[in-house]
Amino acid sequence: MLANLPETMTAVGFETPGEPQVLQGVTLPVPKPGRGEVLIRVAFAGVNRPDVVQRQGKYPPPPGASPIPGLEVSGTIAALGEGVGDLAVGQAVCALVSGGGYAQYCLAKAGHCLPVPDSLPLDEAAALPETLFTVWHNVFERGYAREGETLLVHGGTSGIGTMAIMLGRHFGLNVIVTCGSPEKCAQALEIGATHAVDYKATDFVEEVAKLTDGKGVDLVLDMVAGSYVARNLKCLAMDGRHVTIAVQGGARAEINMAVVMSRRYTLTGSTLRPRSDGFKALLAQEILANVWPLVEAGALRPIMDRRFPLAEAASAHVRMEAGEHIGKIVLEA
Repeated sequence: MLANLPETMTAVGFETPGEPQVLQGVTLPVPKPGRGEVLIRVAFAGVNRPDVVQRQGKYPPPPGASPIPGLEVSGTIAALGEGVGDLAVGQAVCALVSGGGYAQYCLAKAGHCLPVPDSLPLDEAAALPETLFTVWHNVFERGYAREGETLLVHGGTSGIGTMAIMLGRHFGLNVIVTCGSPEKCAQALEIGATHAVDYKATDFVEEVAKLTDGKGVDLVLDMVAGSYVARNLKCLAMDGRHVTIAVQGGARAEINMAVVMSRRYTLTGSTLRPRSDGFKALLAQEILANVWPLVEAGALRPIMDRRFPLAEAASAHVRMEAGEHIGKIVLEA
């Protein structure tokens, strides 16, 4: 099953946390797929904010996961583990993984793989799983978004932000985003946002009130937390839902619970990486049924920023941390 595969591979990892320059190439054994797993010959790996936080030493991989960064990959299946019957060697797939993406070969659970249609380039395929799984679960499953509602998303030109805009548009949501410059606001509108607010030039709470005629939004997808939470709640309509998926502005927030009660708010949140394999497999099936037809038809494509060679992963992290990217950054293995 592992015939014709090399014994070793190049990967990019780090010994001690730190600045992007701690990312260095290493030679590791090619992993062998266990039961229910596949080995993917990586073509591209997505670069995501959790990779940066892991490199900084603030987001350790869950037990059993590879210490090598990288939470999504695309490529072709190189080997099948025991019990995998619905995938084939040589098949093009993209996958959500718990780590190990910054490498020439990566293990993935068979149930976390999605088939790559011929019309989808592999660099774009690698840019889909992390944001697609995250947005679908948090906006539509945890956030109960429904057609005709209004969604507020911070970081409108990030990977998560651009995916939220596009999925929202396809499923009938009005999407208001915040961005850090007029240029990014223009990009967000071009991608499909209903409105884009330059948070450095105006107060987004006041702007949301104007844009919604004082009603507020039905749902906030929050990646900032901290002091933003109280401001986000001021943007919510009655019975609004607030879903937190990252704490870039701090893990603690001070809010008025009397307001939460009187306006019947729902506050929730989640992190994807530590969830069970079974949960992620079910989520993959939901995406395959509800979203993947859009991908197969060419109607949903990730917004791509830049490609870097795997050996230049440090430069990719520098670009992500600078905050100037529009959409997804990927590494070519």
